Amino acid sequence: MDFQTAVRTVLLDKYATFSGRARRSEFWWFFLFNIGVSAILNIIDRTIFGASMTTGLTNSVLGVIYSLAVLLPFIAVGARRLHDTGRSAWWLLLAFIPLIGGLILIFWYIQPSQDGRNEYGPNPIADG
Repeated sequence: MDFQTAVRTVLLDKYATFSGRARRSEFWWFFLFNIGVSAILNIIDRTIFGASMTTGLTNSVLGVIYSLAVLLPFIAVGARRLHDTGRSAWWLLLAFIPLIGGLILIFWYIQPSQDGRNEYGPNPIADG
């Protein structure tokens, strides 16, 4: 799956779809897209709104709006990625454990797909 297809799939076709499976490429291309858009919005926010006089932090109005807009699809693609490795989406709750939870999730996200069909559906690599 290429960059454009992955972003289109996550944002348009499966915006809030928690069922099924997602390839590694779908998850990681969308992750990269979010990093890029967030960086661009940070620059725009800093240019338009400047930094806070008291804290020195950027007033990130556009960044917050974007983050809220992609929160649901990011959770959904994460759930489908865990399904692809044969794990329940409930494992996403590990993200609430500081440091170790995120590291465990990253480790699972980089794992290859389970071969063949699993309880969450057919292998997305075999489907096309």
